[in-house]
Amino acid sequence: MLREASLSAIIGLILMLVAPFVFDDIYTLTVLVIYGLLALSLGFIWGFGGILCFGQAAFFGLGAYAFAIASINFAEPWAAALIALIVPALFAAALGAMLFYGRLSDVYLAVVTLVATLILFKFMNSTAGSAYKIGNARLGGYNGIPGFDTLTLPWDRSEYLIDESLYYFCALILLAAFLGLRWLLTAPFGRILVGIRENELRAELVGYDVRLIKTLAFAIGGMLAGMAGMLFANWAEIVTPNLFSLSQSAEVIIWVIVGGAGSLLGPIVGAFALGALKFFLGQQTLVDNLFVLGSLLVLAVLFLPRGIVPTIALLFKGRRKGIRKKGARRTSRRRVRHAR
Repeated sequence: MLREASLSAIIGLILMLVAPFVFDDIYTLTVLVIYGLLALSLGFIWGFGGILCFGQAAFFGLGAYAFAIASINFAEPWAAALIALIVPALFAAALGAMLFYGRLSDVYLAVVTLVATLILFKFMNSTAGSAYKIGNARLGGYNGIPGFDTLTLPWDRSEYLIDESLYYFCALILLAAFLGLRWLLTAPFGRILVGIRENELRAELVGYDVRLIKTLAFAIGGMLAGMAGMLFANWAEIVTPNLFSLSQSAEVIIWVIVGGAGSLLGPIVGAFALGALKFFLGQQTLVDNLFVLGSLLVLAVLFLPRGIVPTIALLFKGRRKGIRKKGARRTSRRRVRHAR
């Protein structure tokens, strides 16, 4: 476990350092890293907890809005960043407790999380006017909240995290989240969570509090999505109700399906690949983005049901087994010859 984690950390650091030299547009590369963290949050609760959530956009938007509002009111971006993690985590914990302790089925759970996202989207769009404000921060309706302080360097409060410094900060956060979830899945909590995904009734009969474990996992996923929202607010320097949109929720699910829900790396790869494709398609008007993403989802479900990363991993495992079998056959033949 320690060896694999060290190898993952080394590979992640190398990719993080090399990426800016491969992609000239550091601005786009930064948001792709943020999308990777958002996809990772859903990949964790869905791929390893069996919880299909259509509400990651809700936690994403809450994290962004919480940061903007706290930054305006407290004038301390790092304290605002902490609040931006706590708010979506608490919201996810409360929503998850209602869903899991209410014993809602998977279909109803997906519908309720989708409805929660749509409610936040509609509410934020209707908050135009001076009456809708929290402290000194006006919610702004469909115009959103611009003009808030973003994160600064911890050792130099006069220098803001922008361009390359923001990219490296986001990349380190993504790497830390990946390694943290990897460790968590090897801990007893993670093993129980996977066991619940495989057979919830059996895990409950063994004596585990299934509802509590799923609620905690849901809260962790919400916190990671909120963290991605907080980073997005620093990247865009404005937050709008579009963060809660239905298209945002659908895109996250497509990223995870295409990349592979059964691994932690898969959602990140899916977010990077489809996010880059989205920005490329945004430069033309011939083909609609949603049409292309929908087509890719259909193709992935038909031809790569496991996703890109799990399929490639299976191919490599099959190839290794084939090489081992050939080596074993050659060894047995040599032994037979020597015996003769």
